Amino acid sequence: MDKGLPQPGLCNCLAIRKAARHVTQYYDSHLAPTGLRTTQFSILARLKRLGPRTINELAADLVLDRTTLGRNLGPLERDGLVAVGVDPRDRRSRVLDVTEAGAERLTEARRRWTDAQRGFDEAFGGPQAAALRQTLAVLVNTDLGAAEPPGQ
Repeated sequence: MDKGLPQPGLCNCLAIRKAARHVTQYYDSHLAPTGLRTTQFSILARLKRLGPRTINELAADLVLDRTTLGRNLGPLERDGLVAVGVDPRDRRSRVLDVTEAGAERLTEARRRWTDAQRGFDEAFGGPQAAALRQTLAVLVNTDLGAAEPPGQ
């Protein structure tokens, strides 16, 4: 064992990534019958809630880089669930919107998502789940970019 590496229980990044994968697998299993993955569900749900958005706006909202968002948009566009159009404010930009087929798929997926939410709350505890969401919201809004790596 390399003693220079942090123990898994002490590494914030590893702990968060492991938890994210564990929860994502759980939600993906609930969404599987809809043909959507958790990331695709999140994209459709945010677009439906916020209305048309540019790729940059949606990427920022979901805390994704453009490349990752683009990879997830491909199947949604191919399957006719998301439409990509020209931004009337800036013709060089593209605007994303949920299609009618996307809204229908989202309605079906929301029922399964709600079941997953209920199961998560039952397994983890409702108050703990609410506290976790609050803590994660604080984490996402923490300016980690302000910290300089050691030796800089």
